[in-house]
Amino acid sequence: MVRLLLVVAIALAFACDGARAAKINLDTVNQAQFSEGEPKGVDPMLLKAQILLDRARFSPGLIDGRLSDNFTKAIAAFQAANGLLSDGKLTRETWDKLAATFAGPVLTTYEITKKDVHEPFTKRIPARLERMAKLKRLGYRNVQEKLAERFHVSEQLLRMLNPKSGFRKADTSLVVPDVGRGDLPSQLTSVEVDKASRQVRVLDPSGKPIAVYPASIGSEEKPAPSGAAEVRRVVRNPTYHYNPKFAFKGVKTKRPFTIAKGPNNPVGSVWIDLSIESYGIHGTPDPGKIGTTFSHGCIRLTNWDAEDLAVMVKPGTKVDFKDETAQDGQAQ
Repeated sequence: MVRLLLVVAIALAFACDGARAAKINLDTVNQAQFSEGEPKGVDPMLLKAQILLDRARFSPGLIDGRLSDNFTKAIAAFQAANGLLSDGKLTRETWDKLAATFAGPVLTTYEITKKDVHEPFTKRIPARLERMAKLKRLGYRNVQEKLAERFHVSEQLLRMLNPKSGFRKADTSLVVPDVGRGDLPSQLTSVEVDKASRQVRVLDPSGKPIAVYPASIGSEEKPAPSGAAEVRRVVRNPTYHYNPKFAFKGVKTKRPFTIAKGPNNPVGSVWIDLSIESYGIHGTPDPGKIGTTFSHGCIRLTNWDAEDLAVMVKPGTKVDFKDETAQDGQAQ
């Protein structure tokens, strides 16, 4: 009898998990409406809000359909830019304003291409920088990682949206976010790096944010710079050059080395070089850690946010560092 009850309990648990997963699909997310109360787990309303924020360039970072600090900060930034109470809470007024930014479906379909499947992948990437330097390319590990990054989502959410896909065959149809961000702002005047909020803001001539991205910014060991700087150049698909004077924790060699190009390179898919020597704004191989950890002094964004910013800036664009009063978190 006890064994029977145990079997029934396990079956019910799987059934509940399946019911929760079934709520996250193209229809439930596209048709999601505002509702009161704090969502639990992966939620259609939250997922829709994250995609709308991403499209509006108030980036929540990695889209995963869950409550997070990056989501709260993105909501607060969107509220401030739209004259609403900036408390970071998804209220009905905020939802209505956000929903008005895009009338189309936030989830769409995408067919895996032969190019997606046959790209040269780097299946195993070591954790240590010295060992990375032995690889010829720091590419994506597999199709799933590549597509998750293309559509700004966590791999877990991509699997949840496509439970029957193995992400291996061309011409397979997937459900993905529509993360097209539309036309670029035409009146960018400067970039602000806010160390306290761990955000990078693109400002218009009036000082109003027209794009906001979560960021990992320096650490106590390797702090980000202060004061004013400017963009010197933009390098896409950069290599990474390690200088022993950096003295990064865990790096034992006393000789300089270079790590090959690729989205899983330590500086990701783009490097925005600043006028302060050795400092830049760049991408990352680990988008899930953006905004929750520190960096080795530079300003780290998700690859897609770094690429978006790279298109907007040019040599001479002003970059102002806004100093913080306290830090918490974990350096990496």
